[in-house]
Amino acid sequence: MPIPHNFSSPTRISAKERALTQIQRWIIEGTLVPGEKLIDAELAESLAVSRTPIREAFQLLEMQGLVSMFPGKETRVTNIEKDDILKLYPTLAALYSLAAEYAANLITLEQIEDLKAINQQFAQAIHNGQTYQAMELDEQFHNLIVDVGDNAYIASFSTSLQIHIRRFKYVFLKQPITGTLASVEEHASIILALEEKDAETAAAHMKQNLIRPMHELYALI
Repeated sequence: MPIPHNFSSPTRISAKERALTQIQRWIIEGTLVPGEKLIDAELAESLAVSRTPIREAFQLLEMQGLVSMFPGKETRVTNIEKDDILKLYPTLAALYSLAAEYAANLITLEQIEDLKAINQQFAQAIHNGQTYQAMELDEQFHNLIVDVGDNAYIASFSTSLQIHIRRFKYVFLKQPITGTLASVEEHASIILALEEKDAETAAAHMKQNLIRPMHELYALI
């Protein structure tokens, strides 16, 4: 099982949290590939922890749908299927659209300016061909709107879905889809609707911002 040795380990967190964070990242990025058997002893040695936090991390990763555990036998990274894209994106679009509705009634001028700044950085990252940074900024944009919407259930469920969507981008494409100017324009439309406290329009533009890349990703795989 190929385990990298030159990774940066988070500090001041528990062994279980450290194990969970790192193994999750390896699965999302494709370092640990779909179907790969996970050996707790090797992971424990690599992460400088005992087997107990590794096994605890496995349990949490199974809840996230990233691994499948077969007690007394083995633990493997879950497989991912192309058609799952058509289930993940619409669900996330629904959650994000609802978040935009809530945010339209709560957002402040300062938060509007924050969204504009993120979108400007997003556009610059696309222009510079910085695909990974663009993906991070796109997620930051949506996460801020979710935060403004102030609904813990939307935040929790959308975070879980985003993990799987990011995994698709890494594993199938080996790198995130390059953002397009269409994404920047859609973000601008969302910002304008939020600025005008137009919940319905904000939700509609948010849905479009998720469904369009769904079709693009599905066509590329």
